Amino acid sequence: MVNSLRNVRQNLVLTPFTASPPSSVEWRITHAPVAYQDGLDVMEARAAAIAAGTAPELVWLLEHPPLYTSGTSAKDNDLLEARFPVFAAGRGGQFTYHGPGQRVVYLMLDLKRRRPDVRAYVASLEELIIRTLAAFNVRGERREDRVGVWVARPDKGEGFEDKIAAIGVRLKRWVSLHGIAINVEPDLSHFTGIVPCGVEDPRYGTTSLIDLGLPVTMEDVDVALLAAFGEIFGASIMREPDRPAKEHAALENGRGPG
Repeated sequence: MVNSLRNVRQNLVLTPFTASPPSSVEWRITHAPVAYQDGLDVMEARAAAIAAGTAPELVWLLEHPPLYTSGTSAKDNDLLEARFPVFAAGRGGQFTYHGPGQRVVYLMLDLKRRRPDVRAYVASLEELIIRTLAAFNVRGERREDRVGVWVARPDKGEGFEDKIAAIGVRLKRWVSLHGIAINVEPDLSHFTGIVPCGVEDPRYGTTSLIDLGLPVTMEDVDVALLAAFGEIFGASIMREPDRPAKEHAALENGRGPG
């Protein structure tokens, strides 16, 4: 039965999650590490502006310094060793890790104009990851009983799978916050301080594109993400809009507000 459920989830037929009327989404890349609280502050402010109709939707690509985040379902005993700062994220899910070498993608999208369906939105984020990985000939898969996107690891043994990307979502006034994190080349030992997303089965670990033997750069992943995003969510555009100095600092310099 479990395998049947997994196959159903893996073969979801998705419809595009484009906006109505169509509009371009601002696409931002910050190269310097962004402090986690600063990232939250920017997301909150931008989501409020999107809901008010005073700012365009935003996809923000960044990296964080090493840290752990706890979602609304996090269990205290899943924090095995607080090796790095721990932040309450406000998103759904449990404990996860962010750090250098991981492409974090924060999506601030107006789901009222797109499709006010949380499950459909999460499925679209899964599809965004799966299509991005496919650009590097990696088969990412959904699992009915586990969040995120997984890759089979028959080289490790029968039934072994590794998580390569995480998903965490929060909505405010039907504007999305948080998003996805794809492991490009993080230090995988940093995940051992937590039970990632509460998954304790020893057959299920964590991997990255580099761990899979693929010489992929962050820039390569960004190009693949942009292409996949356009297929699912519609056109993106690189912009230089006017914005408050605090938000400008966080988006452009990675220093964050204040």
